[in-house]
Parts: sequence; C-alpha cells; structure tokens
Amino acid sequence: MFRLKYLLLLCALPAPGTFAQELPYFVAYSHHMEEPGSLEIEARTASSHPRDGHLFFGTSTALEYGTRAWWTSELYLDSQATVAESAIFTGFRIENRFRPLLREYPVNPVLYVEFEDINGANKSLLEIVGHDGRADLLENNAIARAERKREVELKLILSSNAKGWNFSENIIAEKNLRHAPWEFGYALATSRPLRLKASTSECRFCAENVQLGVEMYGGLGDVQNLSLHHTSHYVAPTVAFRMPSGASCTFSPGFGLNDSSLTHIFRFGVSYEVAQVARIFRAKDHDRGF
Repeated sequence: MFRLKYLLLLCALPAPGTFAQELPYFVAYSHHMEEPGSLEIEARTASSHPRDGHLFFGTSTALEYGTRAWWTSELYLDSQATVAESAIFTGFRIENRFRPLLREYPVNPVLYVEFEDINGANKSLLEIVGHDGRADLLENNAIARAERKREVELKLILSSNAKGWNFSENIIAEKNLRHAPWEFGYALATSRPLRLKASTSECRFCAENVQLGVEMYGGLGDVQNLSLHHTSHYVAPTVAFRMPSGASCTFSPGFGLNDSSLTHIFRFGVSYEVAQVARIFRAKDHDRGF
C-alpha cells in the first residue's frame, strides 16, 4: 500500500516537463526512442502470490536517456520484497537500443543489447525466457540471492504504427555468460489512445490522455529444446493515463495461460520525463561562469 500511494503521489505532482513517450507496455518494446538529451525516470512493480509461495513485489527503477536520435540507453536497478522473508537488492541491468532506420516505415526494426548482473532472487519479471515459470519464484530469498547471474540479452524489435495503433513484436535471446545454453522468448503488444485528436480545451481526464493495449509474452525454450513444452505464457491488458503534471501511470493485470505460469501478475508503473536534461546542466554551468 505504501508503494502504491507513492506512485499515485508522483503522478499528481505538478512540475515542468514533457509527457513521457513510452507506450503502455511492461514487457514489449516498440520503435519509439527517448528524445535526444531527455531523461525518463520510471518505476515498475510486478506483484504476484504464487501457489505454495509468498506474496512478492519485484521492483525496477529505470533511468532512460536519449543518447542520440537512433540510440537510447537505460540503467535498471532491481529489488524485491517477499512477505515473511525479506526485502533485498537484486542487481542491475544496462540496456542499449539502436534504431538503424530513422525514417518511419511499415515495419521499423530496433536492435536491443542488455547486460544483467543480478541474483537468483530477482522477481522483476521484465521478460520471460526459456523455461522460466512459477517454480523459479518459490525459492527462499536467503538461498536464491546466493546465485549470481551475469547474462547478456538480445532482442529484435519490430514495430509498426497504423491509424493510431501501435503493433510491436519482440524476439528475445538470453544467455548466462558462465553456463547454460541460449534461452528464447517473445513479447507481442498492441495499443491505441482512446482518441487521436487532442481536445481544444484544457482538461485533466481527456480521452487522448488514456491509452489502452494488450500484451502477450512467454518463453520458447532453449537452443537444446526449442518448444512451448514446460514454458510459461501470459496475456495482459494494459491501461496508461498521462497526467497534466507530465507523469504517466500504467497498470496491467496479467493472466497465466498454463500450469507453468503464475495465476496472476499485477503490474504498476509510473514514469516522468525531464526534457533536455543536458541543457539544464549546461545552463547551470554557464550561470556559475564555467
């Protein structure tokens, strides 16, 4: 409840800035990149209560920076809290996305590269790959945190815009650098604002500020056993609300589609974009005479 109140407070804060450009996706990525020189601050929480396990909250705090028009960099700091166990820091991720074609095409490719240094207690659920499933989330924090995972993750992102709709398809490949084969997964998503044309009058709850969508994601096995057998899959409607303060709040209830999956995953997110943050620091240096 404290975390939920904190997210709602952030959404209500009045502050200068621009609206975040992210679509209402928690797992899938589109071809939309961060504006060059702008910084987006985002917090995401995934919560579930697995059978035979304890209620948990896996959180990722992300700093996303528009390095170039074709290059976006992002740092994730992950943590989690499990009821009747503990709250721990579970590691970090460094992500880079590259868009080779800057013009808008019917299908827009993006190349994604990520390095992860996390432990086995990580429950952020930012992607599902290989044979990830409910059983992986049942191990006690004291034991799971001892497992060190240094992994590289690659994605091919294909994304299209048509008549206000966005359609995004992600193919995921992930490998532990110490051992284990390549693991694969997917994420599919689509979304659309309730209204495309902006209102002529100022309003807080305008239809163009609400975006609805749906995601489907899951594992595809590994290079030794590429299949849907013993893999988990989810479908999740999403809704995002863009606030006048410049923040965006997103919510998504996910539903497991087979016995390997969690029954439900509830996701909450809040993001805020600081426009042209590099210019802010340059202006401060200029005022100081540097």
